[in-house]
Amino acid sequence: MFESLSDRLSGIFDKITGRGALSEADVSEALREIRRALLEADVALDVVKSFTDKVRTRAVGAEVIRSVKPGQMVVKIVHDQLVEMLGSEGEAIDLAAASPVPVMMVGLQGSGKTTTTAKIARRLTERQRKKVLMASLDTRRPAAQEQLRVLGEQVGVATLPIVAGQTPVEIARRAMNAARLGGYDVVMLDTAGRTHVDEPLMIEMQEIKAATGPHEILLVADALTGQDAVNVARSFDARVGVTGIVLTRVDGDGRGGAALSMRAVTGKPIKLIGVGERMDALEDFHPARIADRILGMGDIVSLVEKAAENIDAEKAKQQAAKLKKGEFDLDDLAEQFRQMQKIGGMSGILGMMPGIGKMKKQLEGAGLDDRLIKRQIAIISSMTRSERRKPALMNASRKKRVATGSGTDVQDVNKLLKMHRQMADLMKKFGKQKGGLGALFGGGQPQVDPAMLEQVQKGGLGGLGGGGLPGGFGNLNSIAGGLGGLPGLGGGGGLPGFGKGKKK
Repeated sequence: MFESLSDRLSGIFDKITGRGALSEADVSEALREIRRALLEADVALDVVKSFTDKVRTRAVGAEVIRSVKPGQMVVKIVHDQLVEMLGSEGEAIDLAAASPVPVMMVGLQGSGKTTTTAKIARRLTERQRKKVLMASLDTRRPAAQEQLRVLGEQVGVATLPIVAGQTPVEIARRAMNAARLGGYDVVMLDTAGRTHVDEPLMIEMQEIKAATGPHEILLVADALTGQDAVNVARSFDARVGVTGIVLTRVDGDGRGGAALSMRAVTGKPIKLIGVGERMDALEDFHPARIADRILGMGDIVSLVEKAAENIDAEKAKQQAAKLKKGEFDLDDLAEQFRQMQKIGGMSGILGMMPGIGKMKKQLEGAGLDDRLIKRQIAIISSMTRSERRKPALMNASRKKRVATGSGTDVQDVNKLLKMHRQMADLMKKFGKQKGGLGALFGGGQPQVDPAMLEQVQKGGLGGLGGGGLPGGFGNLNSIAGGLGGLPGLGGGGGLPGFGKGKKK
């Protein structure tokens, strides 16, 4: 979503960071460009004015003039102001109330309320071990209640039985009674929407609020609607009293202005962002991390956290045991590819890497996307068990058979085998180190050192022993280093921060 804005800001900062000294005229010119970039990204005019005024006040002051690298100091000031505009600190859903805690979901029709309700319920169930009951109060949209019931079955969360003919307020009261009797911790109330804000909608929301006394009222807003999402937030907050915002379709190709304006205009925190259609595609909103992504600094902390959540600790322990023996076969390589897919695939991982935005054209030319991982898994899956365990068996006729079976060329099979050889050597060294795969997992659960996360965020990936991700993510690092040797990425130099892999 923030790609175009990120590209524009990167170009502006490239001009000023290369200069040894900055005059007030240089800063003014840069701020004019930043102002134009923000307005084109659909950020509200009053928000842009406030933002540039605050940056100007700090950027022409003594702290920049005396700075050793004034250009970088201006980038830091812009970063700090972006974080302030987005809300400084991230806020989670507040459940500090007597059970069952009512959480009311509001928003316009088509914003993704029902799907987001199910995503949040799944998140509360799996992460916070809460017993959640979902209830659809939407009696206007055909099959809305049935949709929530089906989603409830998908995510393993209970839904209130459907009773035809009841009003939204009656359903809300029944949901609260059922939650009290059933010992539920949280009740998710999925309210009806309209195609636009109107008086009947607001009256219905107020009646539901009066009947249930919700502890949280979350507005679900579609980030692709631009400034209209900000106007909707104002309307709902004025009549119902919104406590937080959930932005959906943040993975889309919108200009990002709604996300940047929402907090500054409404004063309400953005608590969660939807980044895809899958039920687990919901992330906490961290202002500092979003600012890092916008300015092309990457988001390594989120990447490591996502990896810690998705990597199977038991499998990682088994792999660690194999690594200590110096074993790393093609089955292990396929498992590492599958782990990358769980984390978000190549596009998801590379999107969080510092400075990767400037290499987008190279990456596109090299074909570094999620299809590449699927192709590698297809090649490995076309091999026999003995071939996967002993890659040395792969002669010319076997390679041809595997290429035909996987729909690839013999050249692709050779590249995969070469990557495996390089990684096998790296894995042998990695397994002998104290900080190997087992170091990440203690007692069967992922453990990420906060100090290491901070180090990674400040210095990128390159500063961690051979350019690897912390602990057990060294395997993923080696894969990326191997992929970096594909055509179009500069003679096997590897991806930024991943290290160069084994030299010939």
